[in-house]
Amino acid sequence: MRILQLNFERGWRGGERQTLLTMRQLSLLGHDVELLARKGEELARRAAELGFVVHEYDGVPAVCRFLLARGRQYGVMHAQTANMMSWLAFLRPWLKARIVFTRRTAFPLRKHESRNAWKWRQADVLVAISDAAAAEPRRLGFDVTVIPSAVELCPLNTAHLQAFAREHGLEGRRVLATASALTAEKDPLTLIRAVHALSREREDFVFLHLGSGGGEEPAAHDCVRELGLESVYRFAGFHAGIEDLYRLMDVFVLSSRHEALGSSVLDAFLYGVPVVATNAGGLPALLADGRGLISDVGNPEALAANMMRVLDDPALRAMMVERAAQYVRHEHDPAAMARRYSAIYADGR
Repeated sequence: MRILQLNFERGWRGGERQTLLTMRQLSLLGHDVELLARKGEELARRAAELGFVVHEYDGVPAVCRFLLARGRQYGVMHAQTANMMSWLAFLRPWLKARIVFTRRTAFPLRKHESRNAWKWRQADVLVAISDAAAAEPRRLGFDVTVIPSAVELCPLNTAHLQAFAREHGLEGRRVLATASALTAEKDPLTLIRAVHALSREREDFVFLHLGSGGGEEPAAHDCVRELGLESVYRFAGFHAGIEDLYRLMDVFVLSSRHEALGSSVLDAFLYGVPVVATNAGGLPALLADGRGLISDVGNPEALAANMMRVLDDPALRAMMVERAAQYVRHEHDPAAMARRYSAIYADGR
């Protein structure tokens, strides 16, 4: 089957990682997989390095010209992002391919409900990465197939890990971290206030914020300065080899207000890092049955208390890590994810 994956996002976040992982696994199943991506971005570069055919473009007009000129060559077009689904929906009358859309967000549709419903109707198959991501389409009467994101263990780049640890002076410090953009839905200000509350109780740690960009970035930097956290809260920026850095962490923290699933939490599970997170979207399901500690959204004191519990209780840490590792291996296997996509490409179910 000839399949075109479409992801036009900038940067290298969870959706881009999942796109490439899906492509690799589908290729192992014998499918002919190509990618349409934004020119010069990390996803396009990595896919090309792996030998995939990559169609790189700078803007939407060029994307539409490509789809109109060559779209009929594909049996399946899989939109991995909402903006790509918008353009596939607009061009639907001229496309013969089966159209699949994966919803990766859990935002409520406060406006443009009818527009989103029209767009989703143009897809032959509507997929969501969690029940939280499926909730809004289901509320509007759509059939949704839930296919959770997957994760795989990456080999350790020891030189990268050691260089990062030296750069940030981590020797002898407990390391807490998050991996997220500085956007409103990730709620970095609550996270910073939680770290401030923790710093009033102990001085043996450093907090790393891995990721960059987003509308809350200036406010987050201002908040760290106002609270005098410059030596504790480190904005470490984007790292292409972030998988290495989980090996440094004692606790992984996510303060999201909206979260469809939380692929960074799955990474923490995979690399044996205990997780503290909020009860947003799909996170409570991930952290159920003792796999992590849950705090209310927007509550820095609760986040701080849970971070303290994990740092101070070795038995609790060990239990969380063991249960999380068993869960992620069973429920978020890349090959199983690809088989499910392959099945819906073929028959729409």
